[in-house]
Amino acid sequence: MPNRLKIRGSKKHGASTIAVIGLGRFGTSLALELVKGGREVLGIDSDEKLVQANAEALTQVVQADSTDEAALRELGIPEFDSAVVAIGTDLEASILTASLLLQLGVPQVWAKATSASHGRILEQLGVHHVIFPEKDMGQRVAHMVSGESLDYIQLDEDFVMAKTEAPDSFEGKTLSEMKFRSNHGVTVVATRKKGESYMPSFPETVLNAGDVMIVAGRTKKVEEFCRMGW
Repeated sequence: MPNRLKIRGSKKHGASTIAVIGLGRFGTSLALELVKGGREVLGIDSDEKLVQANAEALTQVVQADSTDEAALRELGIPEFDSAVVAIGTDLEASILTASLLLQLGVPQVWAKATSASHGRILEQLGVHHVIFPEKDMGQRVAHMVSGESLDYIQLDEDFVMAKTEAPDSFEGKTLSEMKFRSNHGVTVVATRKKGESYMPSFPETVLNAGDVMIVAGRTKKVEEFCRMGW
């Protein structure tokens, strides 16, 4: 097994070190975005083709069996700040890898789940963050396709943030006049007028029809609020 990893000794300006295990479409996209954000990223996959495909893009990339504890120790995984199990098709490998990462004491372990039962097993193991990329993206796109919002992100089990447009009835009114919290149960986080940048919300902010609003609150309240612009 080639071990070219030198991240531990070359951590730059406090940049966090993250191991992404599984370089399929999800894992590769995640790893590239982390690198773009200035993180030191080690990509691991058992497929030599995927390793070679990412050799130039990631901080380091290694072909290895992530279910082999000795291999993970040799790569220095216990010293990483976080690790993401992005293995999608091999459930046994996903579960074994997540279990090893926890045993090795990685501070933050994230794992991709492909089904509810897979997710429950990962949670029972003690994985810190279980993610459902297909499910989450499906929910997000559904709200956009239906016209309920311009974008939609679930932050917790019953708390979301959405981007929507101010309806005609908001024209010329300030945020304080609208009393969004008491009247609609949502908080306006920021607003943006056409051709301008987003601005934090202030009580004196005047709204115009078509202004983009970012609102946050309980799922039901946010969805009801976004429907006002239909």
